[in-house]
Amino acid sequence: MISVAKVQRRNAWRYYVRGVAFGDGRWPVGQSLKDAQEQAGLPPGVWMGRGLPALGLAAGQTVTQRQMELVFGQVRHPDADQIERELLDDGVDSEAARLATVLGQPVEEIEKRGQTPLLAVDFTFRAQASLIVLWALGDDHTRQVIERAHEQAIATVLAWLEDEVAETRWSSGSKRAKTPALVASRWRHFENRDGFPLLHDHVLILNRVQRPDGIWGALDTRRLYQHVVAAGTLYTLMMTTEVCEELGLATVPREVTPGLRPVMEIAGVDSGLIDWSATRREQIDAALEGITDTYVRKHKRLPDERARHGLGWWAAQDTRREKKTPKPLAQLRAWWRASAILRFGEQMVDGLLERCRTYGAAIRARVGPRVDTALAAVDVAAIVFTVRRAFARRHVLAEARRHLAETLRGRAFPPGLDNYIADRALARHSRQLTVVQPGRRTPAADQITYTADFAWPHRWWIAGTDGKPPRESSRYERARVASLVLQNAIRDARTAPAARDEAPAATASATARADDHNHHHDQAAPHAVDHPGRDAALTPAQQAAAVHAHQQAAMPEEYLGGRTTDPATWLRTPENLERLAAFTRVADARRRAIEDRAKPEQPADVVKPADQQQHHPNQPDQGRGAGRDR
Repeated sequence: MISVAKVQRRNAWRYYVRGVAFGDGRWPVGQSLKDAQEQAGLPPGVWMGRGLPALGLAAGQTVTQRQMELVFGQVRHPDADQIERELLDDGVDSEAARLATVLGQPVEEIEKRGQTPLLAVDFTFRAQASLIVLWALGDDHTRQVIERAHEQAIATVLAWLEDEVAETRWSSGSKRAKTPALVASRWRHFENRDGFPLLHDHVLILNRVQRPDGIWGALDTRRLYQHVVAAGTLYTLMMTTEVCEELGLATVPREVTPGLRPVMEIAGVDSGLIDWSATRREQIDAALEGITDTYVRKHKRLPDERARHGLGWWAAQDTRREKKTPKPLAQLRAWWRASAILRFGEQMVDGLLERCRTYGAAIRARVGPRVDTALAAVDVAAIVFTVRRAFARRHVLAEARRHLAETLRGRAFPPGLDNYIADRALARHSRQLTVVQPGRRTPAADQITYTADFAWPHRWWIAGTDGKPPRESSRYERARVASLVLQNAIRDARTAPAARDEAPAATASATARADDHNHHHDQAAPHAVDHPGRDAALTPAQQAAAVHAHQQAAMPEEYLGGRTTDPATWLRTPENLERLAAFTRVADARRRAIEDRAKPEQPADVVKPADQQQHHPNQPDQGRGAGRDR
């Protein structure tokens, strides 16, 4: 996953220069950054991005303390001191020499206008909890594989941001240009503030890029924020796929928060090990209960989905501990191993990787490296529409990457498959809402808004467990049900040819679109995604249903931890069956009580409804409003 923070003037940039650059620890006063990192056993920061040659830097070079202060603290050239000295020797005055080293608009001018300058954006990349457990407790080869996949996934996301997202704008936004060259630095951290394993990297992206004319300008950071989710799904998908292919592992869905999306974790990593490493989540959950109670007393209602996110952020801030002194990775791994052995035993810790490989082999034997793009496009479009109603391409692309992660279970996929599924979902199952106004600038492809014409699912309430109050179904739960309805329509298309003419309109539409997809598949798709040996007797809709059934049956219950991503299975758990039976008994008792009540006798002079309509033909219906028939 990816989290984003601003690096601003005043004290914020000092936190990054003196904290993030030193493993989120306290940098000893009077000691250089290089000496402090070497003493603590921390890796130095490295430069990243295609914009480095313009500053005389190269990818992979170490970030020095002075470069960090100049670039991310003052937005100046990394060699500003040398450039300024040379200009002073040539007779240039000090103010002009200093301005010559500034990248873009000086920070002081922005502050004179009463604005807070944005110096950089911090993208924090963090792997799933199961991968962090494997990285912390596995052998050196496993650790190196995970770290290498982590770095490659970060490089892939940064390249995608440069190719598809990064833009600069000037003249109050009236002029824009693509800027496929960012300047960034990456800083590796090993632990959280409690000392438990948390492999994550801070990537500071400088808020300055070069325009086509060579002038340095501000980055359109709003676009970066808009594409954070799509970038996060790309990072998770690429890292998980690389690790699973290299080590022979597979993934399974794990529910972290009821009603929200499941997280694809490595199969075989016990949930107790995940909870052992996720100490921050336990602290946040404990604080969140009190904050939620305060919210309910104040607002006299339960928090909705957006309010829950805000309360979770406050709980995280309230439980954040003070900084610590960082330690070398070898010392940390020894401490983590001892802690895990004391809690779970040496056999579970030493056999972790082999157990994950055993689970991965069983899953890989059932799940083939294939994706039906017709079914994927329907699934992606239905979920995005139900969650958002109106959406852009970035939302569809993020959901397409989630679909690949849930379908392939860690298997590799051809490059560009996520973009292909997103384009098919927009072209075949969405319609454009954005209307281009004459005489105005045509919006970019990723700024166009879409919607769909799927049925809108109703909301329902879910009974609370363990003393918790009932909650409303989340948007994601309703989206999964909406997707399931469409997938069942495709399943229903598996009928005889004579009966297909009598199929419902929705099924016929899905079949027609699937036929159209497969007709153009060899020409349009840049990859082989369907079955190579497709049976000629099966229609495309039947083939889509077969692939879906294959993927759903590919996950035995013992590998799922009691939960799947198919909403149809949620009702078949013993707890839910018992709960539904209790609801049915209460409803039947209430119905019988109402039927047993004595009905009051109607007076003779009361006008019957039929006579009332006959004598008052112009009276509007109840709830319709007086002006509807005018």
